[in-house]
Amino acid sequence: MRLDMGTAAPEALNAMRALQGYVDRCGLEAKLLELVKIRASQINGCAFCIAMHVRDAVKAGETHERIHLLNAWREAPLYTEREQAALAWTEAVTLLGRESVPDEVYERARHAFSEKEIVELTVAVVVINGWNRLMIAFRRPPEI
Repeated sequence: MRLDMGTAAPEALNAMRALQGYVDRCGLEAKLLELVKIRASQINGCAFCIAMHVRDAVKAGETHERIHLLNAWREAPLYTEREQAALAWTEAVTLLGRESVPDEVYERARHAFSEKEIVELTVAVVVINGWNRLMIAFRRPPEI
């Protein structure tokens, strides 16, 4: 680990925690949020966050099979339409620098989520991407 964020900049870490707290209390299903966190972390290659959110997903009642197949969610008939819409949205927002969010992904999310929920889902994706970048930048190893 390169440095301890909480020691170096406690206000920054508290701001991230506050935004995470909003996401945790927003009302979206805990299992759905954990799938989103795992999928974004897989895309970003954040071992710390993958390990943490796999544990959290299991605690929330997620199955190992669905967690293991998450990287291939399009081919695995294990995810609801709502989860598929969330995962497509997660991928599009996470990969934003490479291309914009396609209209068909937005429409899929719009049919599965209310406007408020789309904003909450987007904030959840933004937060996990932020955590991923912090953990990767400061080389925080997974807690195993």
